[in-house]
Amino acid sequence: MIDEATFRRESERALEEVKQTLIDAEEDGGFEVEENNGVLNVVFNDPKAKFVYTPNTPVRQIWISALSTSFKLDWDASQALFVLAKTDESLTKLTERLVREHTRDFQFSLG
Repeated sequence: MIDEATFRRESERALEEVKQTLIDAEEDGGFEVEENNGVLNVVFNDPKAKFVYTPNTPVRQIWISALSTSFKLDWDASQALFVLAKTDESLTKLTERLVREHTRDFQFSLG
């Protein structure tokens, strides 16, 4: 498990990167990005939904609540990324997939 300081630094960096890319896509994507106390919310207009990104320091994971599912991403030191173990998707790739699945017609890429 990574130490707390490293987790905080890396989770803040990863979430900021996702936030900035989502903000750039807000207008075309039909969603709004909000941040409050380190929690990132993506609020969709049509169909209505909310994705919530939360750094969970005690377990050193980034949690995403989206599409009626909880996704828990662990730090992968070899890739220097937060990754969903079940699918080996990085935070950015998982976000791309979730946004595409929710919006169905919006072509979204984080890089």
